[in-house]
Amino acid sequence: MNSNIKQQILNAVDRRFDEQTDFLAELTRHASTRGNEQEAQHFVDTELRARGYATDLWEIDIDQIAGLPGFSPVIDNYDEALNLVATHRGNSQKGKSLILNGHIDVVPVGPLDMWHRPPFEPYIEDNWMFGRGAGDMKAGLTANLYALDALREAGFMPASDLYFQSVVEEECTGNGALACLQRGYRAEAALIPEPFNEKLVTAQIGVIWLQVHLRGIPVHVLEAGSGANAIEAILPLIAALKELEKSWNADELKHSLYQHVDHPLNLNIGRIEGGDWPSSVPAWCCFDVRMAIYPGQEIDAARAEIESCIHRAASGDGFLQKNPPQIVYHGFLAEGYALAEHDKPEARLAVKTLEQAHQQVTGDQLQSFAVTATTDARFFGLYADTPTLVYGPEARAIHGFNECVNLESMRRVTQTIALFIGQWCGLDKYIKQ
Repeated sequence: MNSNIKQQILNAVDRRFDEQTDFLAELTRHASTRGNEQEAQHFVDTELRARGYATDLWEIDIDQIAGLPGFSPVIDNYDEALNLVATHRGNSQKGKSLILNGHIDVVPVGPLDMWHRPPFEPYIEDNWMFGRGAGDMKAGLTANLYALDALREAGFMPASDLYFQSVVEEECTGNGALACLQRGYRAEAALIPEPFNEKLVTAQIGVIWLQVHLRGIPVHVLEAGSGANAIEAILPLIAALKELEKSWNADELKHSLYQHVDHPLNLNIGRIEGGDWPSSVPAWCCFDVRMAIYPGQEIDAARAEIESCIHRAASGDGFLQKNPPQIVYHGFLAEGYALAEHDKPEARLAVKTLEQAHQQVTGDQLQSFAVTATTDARFFGLYADTPTLVYGPEARAIHGFNECVNLESMRRVTQTIALFIGQWCGLDKYIKQ
């Protein structure tokens, strides 16, 4: 791809950037929390079909993916859990095929009074767009789409097959990406523009979610000593899990790509529910646990160690000895993935191609890092042997209040993705279908 074509593509992104910003705002207005993604998916589907893409919009069938590697158990039903894939078929096939993946689901907003403005009414201040999901990761989805638009604007289209994916469930299971694999969407590389400040993710941790259920003995608080408080009973269990977290973060156990990270594996007690009445000793309690594991760490062995930790702590309590906690898995059972260890020539070539595109846009060398979160990259990397690049715009407060994304960063990422597509897939002259 010569310098003149590259400049045409970069200019095309610039010409359409106001439209791209408006598109991101409209997409952010759709409150696509878990179970409510349908309107957002239909919006994106309409936009893709208007551009002439063949789209596949389908409801995920749990029975079809439950037996596949990487599946995570679910508690909530999957009625109307819609996945979306648009397909572009290359003409000359002179390049390599590509998946552009992103997730449409966003995390809950929390107390509304802790936001400066309503979370699904996006606004711009100092070149940052605010709103739930603007950063994580609707800006990335938008960058994928408008990178393709820029190629057309410049008179080109990918020479090889390309799949644009908008998936659900990334924030809690990843089963949306898994359903894409089950449906047969495969390519020689994948790119996911998660909001990691224009850096390439070389490794990501795995994540295990579980719930711990406890039952107490309810009595009137006037005779509290004769009952058993299920809420207070969780305290030694959480303390034990914190000790396990500490031991897993010991230097001698660290994965090589995380040696420089002070505390790569984070435990989080994300939610606690329990009790029924202030003057009754609580008869029940449930708390949700998130624990991280390293790439390559055996997930079943990690689960066994977590369970052993909980049951050992319970055995030291007279009541819990007779009423042991029940452990229920729901959500993430996610292995870690390390692009840096992906032993395939396409992995090195994909990284080199992205490095070149990033430098052409920014003038800087592409930085990389090992992230202490998980993404859908694991599905393509581990279960389809597809090198997966995670690289996206700068964002702040993702999963927090007043989430926002830097619009100039989104512009640069869009330009980088467009150049990457051109180099990776090759370019043919655009022919309107």
